[in-house]
Amino acid sequence: MNAAARRRPGRDGLGRPFGALWGAAAFSNLADGLGRTAVPLIATTLTRDPMAISLVTALAFLPWLIFGLPAGMIVDRCDRRHVMAWANTIRGAVALGLSVMTVTGTLTFWALLIGILAFGIGETLFDNATNAVIPTLVKPHQLDRANGRIQAAQITIDSFIATPISGVLFAIALALPLWVGAAGYLVPIALALMLPLSAARALCDDTPAAGEQAREDASPHAPARAGAREAVAFLWHHRYLRAMILFTAITGSCLSFAQAVTVLFLLDHLHVPPAGIGFATAGVGAGALAGSLVAARVVARFGRGPVMFTANLVAGTALALAGLAPEVFSAVAAYAVGAFAVAMWNVPWGALRQQIIPGRLFGRALGISRMLTWGLYPLATLLGGWVSRFDLRLPFVIGGAVMALVSLAAWHLLIRGTKAAGAEGLTGARQPEDAARAGY
Repeated sequence: MNAAARRRPGRDGLGRPFGALWGAAAFSNLADGLGRTAVPLIATTLTRDPMAISLVTALAFLPWLIFGLPAGMIVDRCDRRHVMAWANTIRGAVALGLSVMTVTGTLTFWALLIGILAFGIGETLFDNATNAVIPTLVKPHQLDRANGRIQAAQITIDSFIATPISGVLFAIALALPLWVGAAGYLVPIALALMLPLSAARALCDDTPAAGEQAREDASPHAPARAGAREAVAFLWHHRYLRAMILFTAITGSCLSFAQAVTVLFLLDHLHVPPAGIGFATAGVGAGALAGSLVAARVVARFGRGPVMFTANLVAGTALALAGLAPEVFSAVAAYAVGAFAVAMWNVPWGALRQQIIPGRLFGRALGISRMLTWGLYPLATLLGGWVSRFDLRLPFVIGGAVMALVSLAAWHLLIRGTKAAGAEGLTGARQPEDAARAGY
């Protein structure tokens, strides 16, 4: 078998260490999904104020604004295996605490909001550490496939397993989804601690090539300089990453703006019965799952840049068409196409960041980029909710149209800039000045 054949997606395994990471992410998302579905349902038993319920959704992204950078510094300073374990310990403890308050009748709306923020802080730590660990466990040409596997697990578990299970458990007993979720965090804690030494963190000034073993004389407790200044400087002077942070902030906010009123859109505009909401969202989840599963092969065939450009353009167009759809089946179909395209975008974009950002900076760089992008999502969500008071279709049409137009305007960045950035990562040219010379 020649070298080219060996590098084709699906022809070589990702290895047992990645399997342990995948398992930790899968079980963590199962516990997350149970809580993510149960918490809004519990909130409706405490208040029927629509703005209060929308605040529950918006708060899920707030920790990325207030804790994204500190989480990145922790990930770069500490053993990433321990960070993953402690993050799930925090979330499990919060789920247990909310369960006890629910059973004893002492749960208040403000306590629920505090719990959501604590859940989010744990999420920033776990997700940041997971993304930082992937390049240490697989080879460079496997990054797209590894990210696709992780994302497919997240979508499958959230959309098709955790959501229906949580609904059934909630119907049996108010606090039961939280009890089960708290227990579910035990498995990812154990799996995270079983990861190899190479997953601990970047052990030297320049991270070993993805998939290579760390030097035997290195220690996961070696001193680390994990200040924010170096990561900020790297992102600021790296023209491609700087532009992409702005691009993803705009397009991600368009998605949050559009999806702010999804449930009301299905119930009140498309007249979907409450019992059918789960089936409609499962159809959207099916599109996202399909995108995750095929993304690596499509990227291998056409390249990251064309896939990322097309995915954003299709996602925006599909969301706008979903808002204009005359009935539920065409609306869900268009929404599913949009979810497919978003999943197609996430895989190569995640792999590209892992390839071009030095491992010793990755946690901080990811924390900063998500702070600047995901931190805007709560505002976009609330703004979408306000616009929906005029017409439930408007957030989909406006958000989708703006996303498509921004993608067209950024075609040079997405296609040529991504190609140059990918070449930079493969050749190991990780200095900002090298990126500037790449011609984007």
